[in-house]
Amino acid sequence: MHPSAGATATFIGDLRELFKVKVTMMVLITTWAGFYLGSIRSGITSVQRGLVETLIGVALVSAGASALNEAMERKSDARMLRTAHRPIAAGRISLPVGLALGLGSVLLGGWTLLMTTNLLTVALALLTVFTYVAIYTPLKRVTTLATFLGAFPGAAGPLLGWTAARGQIEWQGVALFAILFIWQFPHFMAISWLYRHDYARAGIRMLPVVQPDGLSTVIEALVYAVLMIPVSLAPWWLHMAGVAYAVLATLLGVFYLGYTVRFSRILRTTDETESRMVARDLLKVSVLYLPLLLTGLMLAATIR
Repeated sequence: MHPSAGATATFIGDLRELFKVKVTMMVLITTWAGFYLGSIRSGITSVQRGLVETLIGVALVSAGASALNEAMERKSDARMLRTAHRPIAAGRISLPVGLALGLGSVLLGGWTLLMTTNLLTVALALLTVFTYVAIYTPLKRVTTLATFLGAFPGAAGPLLGWTAARGQIEWQGVALFAILFIWQFPHFMAISWLYRHDYARAGIRMLPVVQPDGLSTVIEALVYAVLMIPVSLAPWWLHMAGVAYAVLATLLGVFYLGYTVRFSRILRTTDETESRMVARDLLKVSVLYLPLLLTGLMLAATIR
């Protein structure tokens, strides 16, 4: 391979890391769901104009927020094994360049949303960036409440999609936001347990770091997994979908809860391999649960 081609490939890989492409893709999936369901609510049964522009705008805003997060966390990232390779932490992208890319992406995304959606969606998108970068990120080193506060921007995707399609905040959009909000806690408790030693090295105050016996981590995961079942039924109660969705949501919720109960084995085992296995299994199930639930809801809303 020509040296310049290798350098280009490395730079592209660094941009993927900087903009957290996997996280951004998850945000886009939830935004698409919110936009689609909002369009159905308006009586539009096909993909309409504005969807692509909304997804582009949200993608840019999300990617920019991720870059700003990595710029702010470059020192703590460098102390953690799983994040030490990130481009700013590793020194492959300078701090000024990282900040410029992050701010530029947020501004371009905000402008795209302004030109193609509405002021409410722009305001919510920028508020999400502010909450994620200026509140959640610095508080991670101060209090475990940062996880709760960070769940707000983490749940914004479907609400952004809904407001882009509908131009207003409605209970149906709030229900989608609530689903994402609640879903995050078992998901993130699994992550925080898996990487608790990394977080401790970096001085990040996650629950497993502050209370290493794991009891509070398990309790929080279980409480939200139980809540996930009634909250996931909110679209049925709001007449967004019929009984078929309610059955699917209940079954998926019980499945998610079952793996969260299984996660409680971290309290009884002294085997680190087993402890990591049950946490990783919960993480995998959480990543599977969300797209299945949203896909089921979108299909159910279409055929009502």
